[in-house]
Amino acid sequence: MAAPKRGLGKGLSALIPAKAPAAPAAAAVHPEGVERHLRVADIRPNRFQPRHSFRDETLAELMQSIREKGVIEPVIVRRVGGGYELIAGERRLRAVQKLGLAQIPAIVRQATDQEALELALIENIQRENLNPMEEARGYERLQKEFLLTQDGLARKVGKERSTVANSLRLLMLPVPVQKLLEDDKLTAGHARAILMITDPARQISAAREIVAKGYSVREAEALARGEGGRGSSQRAAARKARNLDQYLATIQGELQRALGTKVRLIVQGKEKGKIEIEYYSNHDFERILKKLDIKL
Repeated sequence: MAAPKRGLGKGLSALIPAKAPAAPAAAAVHPEGVERHLRVADIRPNRFQPRHSFRDETLAELMQSIREKGVIEPVIVRRVGGGYELIAGERRLRAVQKLGLAQIPAIVRQATDQEALELALIENIQRENLNPMEEARGYERLQKEFLLTQDGLARKVGKERSTVANSLRLLMLPVPVQKLLEDDKLTAGHARAILMITDPARQISAAREIVAKGYSVREAEALARGEGGRGSSQRAAARKARNLDQYLATIQGELQRALGTKVRLIVQGKEKGKIEIEYYSNHDFERILKKLDIKL
């Protein structure tokens, strides 16, 4: 099981030294702070939310889970005016609103605008909820609004500087290519291959060919380098590798949906590999153990 990323090891609470408000009699002590139930009507959406696409099918799955077991993980909010503003947990809030529930478990934090944006971005990145363009725009917004260098930005979100730099490079792509990334028709790996091409028109053409022919990242890189004319044996090997990649990606996605956290399948040989499951707090760790039916 993977150790949490440095800088995020204590979950979202590691970023803000929260000053917990006085808990009412019904409040529960949560590993991330003081948990209480708030009126859904008193919570407004997060104006710093980097995520813009919410898939109906995954939202429907979450609603069904909440019908059966309730909201397991509280949302995080901050006080604004006479109510609250959401910091993290927009999918949970939307699901509860669609179900017509009056209350939702929440943790109230003190947070500046910068901290609210950081937390919203980090929560989505940790759970792989952002598409590559949403992640890139979130980084760009943090960098521009709060005058952060790439090094400072990387430290804030607990990523390598090269990872952040590669993500920001996606903003250099033509709009049609960015749209394919937003629609999950291209991966960030495909996009980095397309960036090897300097002419925007050729970038768009290459992106459409990659989607139409279902190229793997390796094939996209060969296309970007202008390599062609591969023999039938090479094409067959590439198709086999692509099918295996797609199969493992499907299994990885199912594991992530089942456990509600980031999961990685790592192939280490013909019949060997490992599964890494991430957690972001003691509460999150206990939740995953319950999902796996592990009792301590």
